[in-house]
Amino acid sequence: MANFPRRRAKNGTPLAAKTSRLTRFGKFARQQPGVATGKTLRRRGIFLLPNAFTTAALFGGFYAIVMAMNQKFELAAWAIFIAMILDGLDGRIARLTHTQSEFGAQYDSLSDMVSFGAAPALVIYEWSLRGLGKLGWLAAFVYCAGGALRLARFNTNIEVVDKRFFQGLPSPAAAAMVAGFILLMNDLQVSGIQLPWVSWSIALFAGLTMVTNVPYYSFKDVNFRKSVPFIAVFLIALMFALVSIDPPKILFPIFVTYGLSGYAVYFWRLAKGKPVSIIQTGHEPVDQSERS
Repeated sequence: MANFPRRRAKNGTPLAAKTSRLTRFGKFARQQPGVATGKTLRRRGIFLLPNAFTTAALFGGFYAIVMAMNQKFELAAWAIFIAMILDGLDGRIARLTHTQSEFGAQYDSLSDMVSFGAAPALVIYEWSLRGLGKLGWLAAFVYCAGGALRLARFNTNIEVVDKRFFQGLPSPAAAAMVAGFILLMNDLQVSGIQLPWVSWSIALFAGLTMVTNVPYYSFKDVNFRKSVPFIAVFLIALMFALVSIDPPKILFPIFVTYGLSGYAVYFWRLAKGKPVSIIQTGHEPVDQSERS
């Protein structure tokens, strides 16, 4: 049988060899330069579930501002608390569903700025600080600026700060102090106009404490998968029962205690000669979805 030569391409390369080469290496044709094979890059997409909770928290802050403009301060304060709960859920849901993304981290910070920075400042200004004139809006601005600076510092220091502590008062806790005070006074039927200097002091304390280096326990090292003593479960149930009985009278003292706890830890370490810095000494994995 005659042996016919293989057809050649125009450049002299056998067509069959060229086709085989394309088939063999075709799966690498669309790979971007510099990307190692066998490794999957983290997608920079937008995930619906965690960002839906972040959007709901953002709406809570927006709703609080609208209610304050309509002189409905109780609804405004509750909206801030609801936003705080939603803000605590979005990061945990992202970790459980493996839907963390850089977009979600940045979106969460912007939502926090509205819900825990701008909203509490405007609510307490409309409720109590308006009558103080320039001193009133100055205290509100100090709180708002403190929230913005605290969030910016958190985003830049997330890789070097000990994850067991927050550097300065967390913005949700600061917002809870302001909202809790409004709820308590509303429950006692005390108008904000009667307590302008108390409101001024709370706004100034919360705003300045957010930008200090005072360490606040973050509860991030609590492992909910480990067994705990029975008394711990009982105390948790007791806390929920107390809050449900009279939320305004319980929530505000809780967050005031937390707001003062950082100073207690700071001065206790200082008195004992222990380091007060919360900068990490070891290398620990960083969870980019933990933004607060």
